[in-house]
Amino acid sequence: MLTHGEDVEAHALRQRGWTISAIARHLGRDRKTIRAYISGERSPGVRRSSRADPLEPYVRYISLRFTDDPHVWASALYDEVCRLGYPLSYPSFVRQVRAAGLRPHCEACHGVKGRDTIEIDHRPGEEIQWDWFERRGAPWGATAYVLLGTLPHSGRIRGVLAEKMDQAHLIEAMDGVLRRLGGTAKIWRTDRLATVIVPGTADVQASFAPVAKHYDAIVAPCPPRRGNRKGSVESSVRFVSGRWWRTMTATTPEEAQRSLDVFLATTGDQRERRGAGGERTTVGALADVEPLRALPAVPFPATTEVERVVADNATVAYGGNRYSVPPGLGGTTLVLRHRLGLPTIDVVAPSGAILVTHRLAPAGSGALVRSTEHRAALEAAVLSSFTTARPCDTKANRPPGAEALAEAARLLGPVGAEPSVDLGVYEMAAGTR
Repeated sequence: MLTHGEDVEAHALRQRGWTISAIARHLGRDRKTIRAYISGERSPGVRRSSRADPLEPYVRYISLRFTDDPHVWASALYDEVCRLGYPLSYPSFVRQVRAAGLRPHCEACHGVKGRDTIEIDHRPGEEIQWDWFERRGAPWGATAYVLLGTLPHSGRIRGVLAEKMDQAHLIEAMDGVLRRLGGTAKIWRTDRLATVIVPGTADVQASFAPVAKHYDAIVAPCPPRRGNRKGSVESSVRFVSGRWWRTMTATTPEEAQRSLDVFLATTGDQRERRGAGGERTTVGALADVEPLRALPAVPFPATTEVERVVADNATVAYGGNRYSVPPGLGGTTLVLRHRLGLPTIDVVAPSGAILVTHRLAPAGSGALVRSTEHRAALEAAVLSSFTTARPCDTKANRPPGAEALAEAARLLGPVGAEPSVDLGVYEMAAGTR
């Protein structure tokens, strides 16, 4: 193998009229090696394998099979070449086919892979891109759903954790993101979420249209199979997942939300960017001057519902706080219903009746909200269960009674009957001796 320097020298000497033999003697190499490099058969810095390529005899057959079916499974193709004499394993076959680039590129199936890309210029305040990311096995024992909103002009990201991905929780999370951004953009760019876009079409869901009107936004779905059209938020998902989620130490959703807010307002906004004139700036500096539309005073009045199990202290958990219910419902599953924009929450029984309406405490404050009536009823129930009776003697001797012994004898039958011993037999035997 010639180095790049030797290859350059060999070509220069050849240009000066040196023979192959003279160049070989000068460089201390074999003539066949010099001839191969000068003719272009070999490249400098690349060592040629001493073994023949096992795939080479089958390259034409594989190419023809890919012409017949560009999507033929590699395992099926491996079975065919094995019958033709291919000697290596399946992993080796796949590696060689991939290295040789034999499988043709399919635009429809590969999406953005292998396609030309370019940065799309977004005017300030023109668009906000939305996307969910989902992580199973969160530290609080449930699946974490995080909605991210990204302003593609500046790159500012804000996110909200949600309990579900249904439409009501989507609207609640969207409003939370917009409040954190301080406004909304003209266009909302989403992928084809079934809660936003009618599946198989580009039409907005009838139930979501009033939401877009409430925030004065135009909903623009991504074109089919064009995931890179909303590349800003896709990049945000990778950034937040890798830089925040993987190192997060929160153990509750409320702690995680506070951690995410701090992370995006500091690390997220401190990322470096280039301004319109090429000057160095940051995401936060660009976003601070980005014009956004004003938000309505209250969120869209969607109604969220979650199920909660009543604890032993007659309370249910919601938003990092606990709310009281009437005593005697321990272990029962109730529905908590909240209409966005209202300062109250309803606790609904399985029958559909509203058991109690509480005023919402600040999310994540750890408050216990218990009404005076519930406190009095719970105290009465707890006190009435008290007793002054002497505790049972757990160390007393209480052998099986007559009825228990009779039942045991019935179960054992003749086999389990107590053996009888005649002492007179032993006395006679002793006297004889």
